[in-house]
Amino acid sequence: MRKYISPRGSMELMSQFEVKRLKHSASSELYQLFRRCSLAVLCAGLQSDSDEDLFSLHQDFEIHVIQQARGVKLELVNPPAQAFVDGKIIAGTQELLFSVLRDIVYLSNKYDNIKNLDLSNPSHITNVVFDILRNAKAIAKRSFPNIVVCWGGHSIRQHEYLYTKEVGYQMGLRGLDICTGCGPGAMKGPMKGATIGHAKQRNYQARYIGLTEPSIIASEPPNQIVNELVTLPDIEKRLEAFIRLGHGVVIFPGGAGTAEELLYLLGILLDPKNKDYPVPVVLTGPTESADYFKEIDDFIGNTLGTEAQNKYQIIIDDPKAVAQLMATSMSDVKQYRRSTNDSYHFAWELYIDPQFQQPFIPTHKNVGELTLEFDMEKAELAANLRRAFSAVVAGNVKGETIQLIKEHGPFHINGDKKLMAMMDKLLSAFVDQQRMKLPGSKYTPCYQVNK
Repeated sequence: MRKYISPRGSMELMSQFEVKRLKHSASSELYQLFRRCSLAVLCAGLQSDSDEDLFSLHQDFEIHVIQQARGVKLELVNPPAQAFVDGKIIAGTQELLFSVLRDIVYLSNKYDNIKNLDLSNPSHITNVVFDILRNAKAIAKRSFPNIVVCWGGHSIRQHEYLYTKEVGYQMGLRGLDICTGCGPGAMKGPMKGATIGHAKQRNYQARYIGLTEPSIIASEPPNQIVNELVTLPDIEKRLEAFIRLGHGVVIFPGGAGTAEELLYLLGILLDPKNKDYPVPVVLTGPTESADYFKEIDDFIGNTLGTEAQNKYQIIIDDPKAVAQLMATSMSDVKQYRRSTNDSYHFAWELYIDPQFQQPFIPTHKNVGELTLEFDMEKAELAANLRRAFSAVVAGNVKGETIQLIKEHGPFHINGDKKLMAMMDKLLSAFVDQQRMKLPGSKYTPCYQVNK
């Protein structure tokens, strides 16, 4: 089966050079990357946490870029049927498909040809993140602060999912836009709830922003609510995009990925240069999740101290209170950014230490050499803990890392014995609560914490 798709949303025009870069070739790394991300978009809404499962179902899928005098078309060969209704592609899926084309092809071509770009330079990294978001039109120049970043697991229980919807609904009633990792579970719930709140308030310009990366999009296909999809090159730039684009953060129950995100955020907020920078942070869930947040809070307190705990609030079983706190905090964010001449739409003045920006490649060597000791500076400890949890995430859902685990066994995480015991306890709780894999899936740990 072949389908021809016209542009919708972005990338109506491409140069002949850009098209040539995507010509079908088994040896073309760029083409394979584009194919993988496009297949994930066409499977939007699929409950998955393994790119192997996704690709095994659609081995005969191909996608080709066709240059025309008036623009560009996509040829889809054997695409997933769920992306179509009565033979026509779903409009939202069509938009997201061209978003992938924009972020994978255009940006690859652009950055490969910038001679003075130095991705070891913190300022250059931040400017690349800005450029990617601007190119995706995710930078709304005239808007006031109203974007709430929502983090949480793709594998959550039904009562937790319903809670995320209610929080999203309450935020939608208060005119807050939602930004998530774009997948299922706690990434979908707040968006779905917010659509009702926005509709009741006759808000027709609501934004549901999904930030993803090529190595995870196939494991967590975008949900159907996302109306702005941006694919960042790696997890570090994705995390920086969350923090600089958003104005507040709500964290729902999750697994290793949620712990990684929280540690990244706290490591930045603990930097003395950011002590006055307002970033409202709330950890929240239903009554049944209270023990989960106690474990997270205890882990943060025992590793990073009370200063880190003071950077967030825990609100249990009160969606309205969460939304009210986020809504009222927006005026503080606006006032601070106005007083410091920082922009409303991108937090330029928030300082991010280079150790949070440089990509961490989860190999057995890199994981084994991580320093995890109590006598480290708190921000540095947060950075290394973030890397350790990032490796667990990669070993759980990212195809290339899963293959490494199959070949060489689990990652070995080393450090202070007391600290390792705390980390093992937290990870074991995630496993027991089925937060590492979708319910019903057997989980084999990709890591070993050496106590």
